[in-house]
Amino acid sequence: MSITEVPLIINGEKVRSQTTEWLDVLNPATQEVVARVPIATPAEVDLAVQSAQTAFKTWSKTSLTNRMRIMVTFAHLVRENTQELAELVTLEHGKTLPDAEGEVGRALEAIENASSVTRLQLGDMGNNVATGVDTYTLNKPLGVGLGITAFNFPLMLAAFMFPPAIACGNTFVLKPSEQAPSSTVRLVELAIEAGLPAGVINVVHGGPDSVNALIEHEHVKAVSFIGSTHVGTHIYNHASKHGKRAQSMMGAKNHMVIMPDANKDRAINDLLGSAFGAAGQRCMANPVTILVGKSRDWLPEIVERTKLMKVGPGSQRDADLGPVVSPQAKKRIISLLDSGVEQGATLLVDGRNCQVEGYPNGNFVGPTLFTNVTTDMDIYTQ
Repeated sequence: MSITEVPLIINGEKVRSQTTEWLDVLNPATQEVVARVPIATPAEVDLAVQSAQTAFKTWSKTSLTNRMRIMVTFAHLVRENTQELAELVTLEHGKTLPDAEGEVGRALEAIENASSVTRLQLGDMGNNVATGVDTYTLNKPLGVGLGITAFNFPLMLAAFMFPPAIACGNTFVLKPSEQAPSSTVRLVELAIEAGLPAGVINVVHGGPDSVNALIEHEHVKAVSFIGSTHVGTHIYNHASKHGKRAQSMMGAKNHMVIMPDANKDRAINDLLGSAFGAAGQRCMANPVTILVGKSRDWLPEIVERTKLMKVGPGSQRDADLGPVVSPQAKKRIISLLDSGVEQGATLLVDGRNCQVEGYPNGNFVGPTLFTNVTTDMDIYTQ
């Protein structure tokens, strides 16, 4: 397999970074290097923002109708390229193809929502609110926006950010996760193919230094982040310190409560899907289930159905869950599961020694189920 060099996208063009620092992008099912992603140089980071700032001068004056038409075309192109986008997600993230195709669908919904920008951008008028006084509000684009996205939904998270921003007349710089960048870059290429002028959407890659430089740039007006609590807290504080509008959507510890009058089959299906879908690597994953009353009697069936779940590479359509994204993630998860045993929880289903035939190097962790968990245990608090 040839190894792709992931480009930057600056001023409407794919650009090979001049950096000397490249990171390997791995297929988590095999550990094979499938791409190399650059750590953009400070000059490239600045050039991307300058490109967006220049484009803002004309894009912000583009009519609402023309912006909407581009979004409609963009949505059409994403729909036409669903399979390609999904396969790129599976290759670098590891989630199953049906899950990846579902992510394309969620991204598409966000783009379609951005297509309704003409309705969302209407202002308000108050006639004669006081004697001889009228008031009105106008919705004006802000400037250059910055989006920093996590690895677990490389399409959906990007689509949550840049389509509505640019549909409202802003320009954008996107910094995707270096662990799964290719599908995000392809999504942006489709946006440009749909008719976005040069510089309206730009992509740079990098780590903490790149992120800080982007946040601190004088032309960046707003910052949006989706990812871990640790990183999101830093980004929110750093952006606020530099006078940027900021939002950070971070990790969660979700709880699922099953009442005794619930439909048992539906409840168990939803429990397993939310707990183990995408190998649990999503902010809406369900790590904690509380069985209330007679629903506690369902535990043996939950255990048996958990054991029946199939682990495999994301390219196998009948797999229920694929690998986690990296060896480091697997190591952290196994360490947490070990702590659950050591701290006294009852291990009902053990996924620590998960082996998938033909994929000895994959980052596989099987479905795992504990009971008798207390709120001071690491598996509950983390």
